[in-house]
Amino acid sequence: MEPLALTAADVAAFTGGRVVRGEPGSAIGRVSIDSRTLEPGDCFVAIRGDRFDGHEFVPDVLARGAGSVVVSSDVDPGASSSAVVIRVDDTTQALQDVAREVRRRSGATVVAITGSAGKTTTKEVAAELLSSRHRVFRNKGNLNNHIGLPLSLLELRTRPEIAVVELGMNHPGEIRTLVGIAEPDVRVWTNVGDAHLGFFASAEAIADAKAEILDGADENDILVANANDARVLSRAEWFLGRVVTFGIDVEADVRATHVEHRGLAGTSAELETPSGSATLTTPLLGLGNLSNVLAATAVALQFEIPVSQIVETASRLQPATHRGELLRLPGGITLIDDSYNSSPAALGQTLDTVAAATGCARKVAVLGEMLELGDHAEALHRESGRRAAAAGLTLLITVGGAPAHALADAAIAAGLASESVISVATREEAADVALSRVRPGDLILVKGSRGIGTDLVVTRLKAEFA
Repeated sequence: MEPLALTAADVAAFTGGRVVRGEPGSAIGRVSIDSRTLEPGDCFVAIRGDRFDGHEFVPDVLARGAGSVVVSSDVDPGASSSAVVIRVDDTTQALQDVAREVRRRSGATVVAITGSAGKTTTKEVAAELLSSRHRVFRNKGNLNNHIGLPLSLLELRTRPEIAVVELGMNHPGEIRTLVGIAEPDVRVWTNVGDAHLGFFASAEAIADAKAEILDGADENDILVANANDARVLSRAEWFLGRVVTFGIDVEADVRATHVEHRGLAGTSAELETPSGSATLTTPLLGLGNLSNVLAATAVALQFEIPVSQIVETASRLQPATHRGELLRLPGGITLIDDSYNSSPAALGQTLDTVAAATGCARKVAVLGEMLELGDHAEALHRESGRRAAAAGLTLLITVGGAPAHALADAAIAAGLASESVISVATREEAADVALSRVRPGDLILVKGSRGIGTDLVVTRLKAEFA
């Protein structure tokens, strides 16, 4: 199928803008908002943000051969540039408007995933399952906000059959905006957790914000909902389309029973679906990831992927970078790299995996402070400290400010020896302590919020024990 063509006149029509320089019939190339990665012929959209204004980089992108620019103020391309200039009222809105129209014209079926945890893993697993029989696009990394999602949807000009994207948020109204851009046919709601609790009055308020995934649906749309999460299920009743549930040891359309925790080897379970049953084994670590696989399975079944194909693909899944990667370092260290992000619920599930692990000399955890928890931070970190103590750790290193100290104190109060708990302020200090204390045969978990940067600890360990 031919790629979807886009002209300057199209962009002007989609956005209510106008072509103020150049030919309206000129082709629009790859869309970029980053002058550093722009290539000749690309279309540069001059986004205005809180700390930057893309209009300041327009002269640079024109000098580098941009084929077109979308701006909200006057620019002078100069006589030497042949670039098309499209003037709009708001460049961010224009980016979203063009993305929505490309999504509509692409013919792709869109699967959109949200939730407090597991979005990226569910997206990646769903895309893997669907790819066995369909041409699938997935958004890269976590390009899941009001700018990243439109940039992803513009890639649908390649006309895939299915697009699997994730929708992120940390404030009310954000999911509603993203749903309005993506117009998903299948919506997936993984869970409601404590991530971003600092921006909300309660977990119920988080659930209400996540429930914006239900907006704009009709009777032909599908919602894949977590039957283990009461907040998700209660709000799923509002959905106008068809609801498909997934869960572990609960009544659900797609469910896992007889779950076997295999420690660092992943999990296995009996999978029951309307299309048949089978034994499901996945190397992804922990019950959280088993739930993600079930959500992705529920999606795959809507596209008639056979159960046999699902379990075969699930058996060889690999985690995304820094999201529960199990690394066997040559120096005799086993490393669980879960350093991409953290929340109390996700940390608890990962600590359960550490607790179930066998065959290691000692168990070590480097736990970074969990951010965006607001007034709940200290209490939630203390609860996490108690979970850490129960995981059978030999050494606990916490990283960050007062909440990280609270986690350490609670672990000691719950029975972990004080000499086995070290609290430091920075990731550099954490890396130094880890390198001085770990030894061959150890299992090490590294996890923390992105803002703490515990991935540096992983980098240093990998270099030391290579």
